Amino acid sequence: MPGTTAPVFLVGELPAGSRAVLDGDEARHAVTVRRMRAGERLVVSDGKGAAADCVVDAVRAGRDPALDLVVERRWSEPEPRLRVVVVQALAKGDRGELAVELATEAGADAILPWRAERSVARWEEGPRGAKALARWQNTARAAAKQARRLWVPEVPEPVDTASLAAAVKDAALALVLEGTAEQRLTTVDLPAEGDLLLVVGPEGGITDAELDTLCAAGAIPVRLGPTVLRTSTAAAVALGALGARTTRWE
Repeated sequence: MPGTTAPVFLVGELPAGSRAVLDGDEARHAVTVRRMRAGERLVVSDGKGAAADCVVDAVRAGRDPALDLVVERRWSEPEPRLRVVVVQALAKGDRGELAVELATEAGADAILPWRAERSVARWEEGPRGAKALARWQNTARAAAKQARRLWVPEVPEPVDTASLAAAVKDAALALVLEGTAEQRLTTVDLPAEGDLLLVVGPEGGITDAELDTLCAAGAIPVRLGPTVLRTSTAAAVALGALGARTTRWE
């Protein structure tokens, strides 16, 4: 099914009846940012593939804005048979959030933060690490809405290289983006289903030891092309190539 052209708003649970109320932060965004009016269409989604096409019946502005909605139809979008999990090394400043934003818009099904050896950002345990993780999760949520996606990528707790190697063993395929690799992403054989891990290193690159560990677990180093991409853009470019080579864009 082609994507929706109406703006998407995320809710905890889809309305069960023919009428619904959109409130809270989503209603505030609809009223104050998008300035939606009665008669306009929108989609509410649970972020897990289920959605409802709605028409705004009335707008209640004020301190606690809300939209009265008429639900016209419901549908569900299945997950792709081949799920792409972007393993994104922690990056300094806002580069990590930019990587999450671009990967989400390009179709990542999950984004796994990785504590790579050369990552400048560390995300230590405790409140600071939890705050950093929440920023990535909020970025994925906002980017999914912007892209009008019905699936919001999961962003779990960060992993170290040993845990990542274990995930590589369980995946249908794991690809490590490495500029010096002999094999190109456009030539590697891709599975039809399961999880495809796409590993993106930090600003300083993946160390030889990390690459050896991941390859020993079954990962394949691949390159995108002759140029070097930033850690914040590499996943999005690779996702575009994978979308063209698989049924994910059909």
